[in-house]
Amino acid sequence: MLHGAGALKTEREAESIVIIYLEHMDRRLSTDLMDSQNGDYVNLKDAESPQLGMFDKPLPCCGCGIGWCSLLLGFACPLIWYYATILYFRRYYHKDPRERDGLVANTVAALIFTIAVIITVVVIGSLKLAGGNHH
Repeated sequence: MLHGAGALKTEREAESIVIIYLEHMDRRLSTDLMDSQNGDYVNLKDAESPQLGMFDKPLPCCGCGIGWCSLLLGFACPLIWYYATILYFRRYYHKDPRERDGLVANTVAALIFTIAVIITVVVIGSLKLAGGNHH
């Protein structure tokens, strides 16, 4: 920390810079407020890309989207994973690309679940056949 006249000069310079910045921000905010009161609003949609404002609305299912919500509910009822897989293959994500990741996760979950069921059925079937041959 500087001592003496140099420190006082530096502190005064810092204070004046802060004051100038705050006055600038105050003027900028007041002009923004005046513009909005005059009805001069900024258009969120782009003339060249009308879908730009499309993603301002939240996703369905508590904001998570159908895909992620289906993934969570699929642990209670795995058939939901297959429903979401159908949505993925029917390209539901073209309506809202934010849904794609969740729908892909459901497709992977449905695939893993199907493989697990097939392995379980094969193992149980082979155990029954092996148990039936010992008599």
